[in-house]
This record gives sequence, structure tokens and C-alpha cells, in this order.
Amino acid sequence: MQPTLGQRRGMYFEEFQVGQRITSPGRTVTEADIVAFAGLSGDYNTIHTDAQYAATTPFGQRVAHGILGLAIASGLAVRTGVLEGTVLAFREIGEWKFSRPIYIGDSIHVGLEVMECKALPRLSGGSVILSLDVQNQHRERVMKGTWNVLVMSKPKEEAAQPK
Repeated sequence: MQPTLGQRRGMYFEEFQVGQRITSPGRTVTEADIVAFAGLSGDYNTIHTDAQYAATTPFGQRVAHGILGLAIASGLAVRTGVLEGTVLAFREIGEWKFSRPIYIGDSIHVGLEVMECKALPRLSGGSVILSLDVQNQHRERVMKGTWNVLVMSKPKEEAAQPK
């Protein structure tokens, strides 16, 4: 049965297991992404927006904003479906490191690993710590870190049903 509008696709807190790994689909970063992000954020730093200037830097060309890469990683994580309709809140980014630049035309994907699960009954859910490894098309790490997300528990009527 296909989910209908309003149905959850994501996993409930109780379905996450430490060590579980999930890989997102890929996405190519475009010049339009960088221009749109510069406009949205107000960050028109020349390393992102001036091709002639960027050619004189150690990168040799324009690079995506680090935070743009993080935002795209967030979207890719959601595209896995595991948090769709079940995430309560994005709680924390921890130990984030930007390792390599993301260039126009790079295709990135995200590897997620469940590191920790902690029930929070007062929130009717729990905290899930995810390790994220963002890689480009060459399997080079461009950024890595952890996220803490709050995920809803199974509704009582669903949790009570036998599997």
C-alpha cells in the first residue's frame, strides 16, 4: 500500500537501532544553488560568487558555502525517508567538520549511522544521535559530524498491535 498524503514514511523512535546505517540518494550542487543561497543568506563572499577572484585562490574556482553543503546534507538525510513525518525537532549539531570544498558540479550524498538512542517519555519520543558522513562523487569526505534529532514514539494504538 502506498502512503497517502499525511501518512508517515519515517521510522518511529523505537525502530532506530544503534549501528544502523542508511545512505541517501545523491544530489549535484549547481551554480544556481550557490547564487540562491548567497541571496537567501546574504553571504556574497567572493570565494562563492566571483569566478575571477576564486580562480586566484588555492581552490582555483568557486566553492559552495559550507553551510549550503550542510543544508543540502539535511535535505538528503530527509530524502532517505527515515525522518519523514516522525521527526519532532532538530536539536543539535555536534563536532561538525568541513573537510574539503564542494565545487559547482560535485554530486554529494550522505551516509548516516545511528550512534545513540535515548528515550524521552515526557516528549512521547526520544533522542537519536546520528553520525553523518557527506561525500562527493569521488568518495572523498567533504564534511562530517553528528546530529541530535528528536523522533516521535509509536502511537499507543500502533505499539500495542502484535507484529
